[in-house]
Amino acid sequence: MTDFRHTLPDAGAYAAPAAVRNRVLRNTYWLLALSLIPTVLGAAVGLSFGMNQAMATSPGISTLIFLVGAIGLMFMIERNKNSSLGVALLLGFTFFMGVMLSRLLGHVLGLGNGAQLIMLAFGGTAAVFGVMAAVATTTKRDFTHLQKFLFVGVVLLLVAMVANIFLQLPALMLTLSVLAIGIFSAFLLVDLQRIVQGGETNYVSATLAVYLDLYNIFANLLMLLGIFGGNRE
Repeated sequence: MTDFRHTLPDAGAYAAPAAVRNRVLRNTYWLLALSLIPTVLGAAVGLSFGMNQAMATSPGISTLIFLVGAIGLMFMIERNKNSSLGVALLLGFTFFMGVMLSRLLGHVLGLGNGAQLIMLAFGGTAAVFGVMAAVATTTKRDFTHLQKFLFVGVVLLLVAMVANIFLQLPALMLTLSVLAIGIFSAFLLVDLQRIVQGGETNYVSATLAVYLDLYNIFANLLMLLGIFGGNRE
């Protein structure tokens, strides 16, 4: 679970022209779809070379690598978001995230119905995206004011997640996964509405935000499915 947000004006403070909003939305969806390719490749590399097993044996070190790598790459993406380098860095970031996801995927694939659970988590994430996209496009209610509160929630989740590496409390892990799905689903709605309303005019930043939302929804949903729906026979 990770997230990184930079301070942006509220959607109501500046509204880009309709043509700009449509272009940003179209490019965001295109780049988001493209980002799935390096994510899958990264996961495949992680599984093929046993990186998932190495991360499982050293969870503390793997978490540190994850946080440093993810935050560092996201910082570089934001610094170069107005150039083609920003797109390349974003695709590299999604490859890295795929590699880090291989630990969870390897565990789930070890279950008798692991492949079905992965497809179910993917379908559930797609359903959440569809609902939030529809709400963001059609509703007249402004949800962008929730961004600061959701960011605080993400920070608290991150702190609790790191603490649980040492505490190893199953109940806390389940609680954090449920909360993460709720928080990032709400964040997805906020991010999509900001794009629709013209509050975000850079499609690289927009794609990064939406990708992080979907990644965290998928990972936490898959974790819950593996715990409650996994066939261990």
